[in-house]
Amino acid sequence: MLVTPKKCPVFSLHVHLSEDYPTWVIDRLENNLGTHIVTLNSEMVILGEKTPKVAEIIEQAELVIPDGAGVVIYLRLRGHQQERVPGIELAETLIEKVAKKGTIAFYGGKAGVIEAATKKWKQAIPCISLITNHGYLSAQEQEDWQNTLSIKQPKLILVGLGVPGQEYWISKHRHLCPNSIWIGVGGSFDIWSGQKMRAPLILRENNLEWLYRLYQEPWRWRRMLSLPVFFLRSFIHKDL
Repeated sequence: MLVTPKKCPVFSLHVHLSEDYPTWVIDRLENNLGTHIVTLNSEMVILGEKTPKVAEIIEQAELVIPDGAGVVIYLRLRGHQQERVPGIELAETLIEKVAKKGTIAFYGGKAGVIEAATKKWKQAIPCISLITNHGYLSAQEQEDWQNTLSIKQPKLILVGLGVPGQEYWISKHRHLCPNSIWIGVGGSFDIWSGQKMRAPLILRENNLEWLYRLYQEPWRWRRMLSLPVFFLRSFIHKDL
C-alpha cells in the first residue's frame, strides 16, 4: 500500500515532506494512479491566499513539493529539516525514469523553444518517445492537442504555461489522461532549450536561485514583492 508523504501547513496551504519524491511518484504511476504535482514557492502561496481557485487546485493536488527557498525556510523555522526540491530537477528525474516506461508529453513555451527542448532530450535519451506542442495554439489546434493526449495517453505530461495558467490547464484537462503524472514546469522548457540558464550552483545551494531569475527577468520585480511579505510572515505566523 502506498503511503502518502506527510503534509505540513504553509500558511493556509500545505506541502508534502519527503526525502524521495520520485520513487513515490513512480510507484503511483506503476499502480495506475494519476498524480498532479505542484511545485510550491512563496509567490504561489501568496497567490493562493488571494485566489481561491488556485488554492483549491493546490489543495487537491496529490503531491505538493517545496520548490521555493521561502517555503523551505518556513518549514525549517518550524523544525522540519526538509530539503528544497526544484521543480525542474524533479521533472528531469521523472523524464529519465518514465522514458523507459512510455510516452512523455511536453506542452508550453514558444514554438522554437519547445522544439529545441525536445531536441535536447532526444539527444540525451535516444529511445525517448515524445509528443510536443507549443503554448500558443488556436482553438482548433488546442482541440487537436487534447485529442492527441487522449489517444496517446502519455505517462508523464509536463505543462509550461506559467503560474497559474499551467495549474488551471492541468486541473481542467487531467481527466484526458487520468492515470498519468502531470506537473507544471514553468520556464523549464526555456532552460532545456538553451534560451536561458539556471543560476550558478553556489546560488542554488544557498537558496538564492530566485535572485538570479530576477537578474535574468527584471520585469518580474513586481511579482517578487511577494517574497519579503512571505519571509516576514514566516517569522510571525502561528500555525493552528
